[in-house]
Amino acid sequence: MIDVKPIEIEGHSVITISVQLPKTTLLVVTTDRGYIMCGALDVKLLNDRLSDRNIIAGRALGVRTIEQLLEAPLESVTKTAEELGIYSGMTGREAIIKML
Repeated sequence: MIDVKPIEIEGHSVITISVQLPKTTLLVVTTDRGYIMCGALDVKLLNDRLSDRNIIAGRALGVRTIEQLLEAPLESVTKTAEELGIYSGMTGREAIIKML
């Protein structure tokens, strides 16, 4: 099952996506500029092989819900996210606010 819902953060609408897969759930919160995602996100791939795309993204580990994704510290972020002031250890919510 795929669940797509808008939520409001700091007065802005962002999109949340949950994809139920066998034995796991993919979680994403996205803005027009970038996104945060559960542990399935391959930050190394985005930084190394897709660096020309300048993707703004962050990854949190051990999350099972959208709320956990927003509250968890980011484990890794892309180089382009770092240039925007997003860093590992920042919560997902803090990162999303910087992406607005």
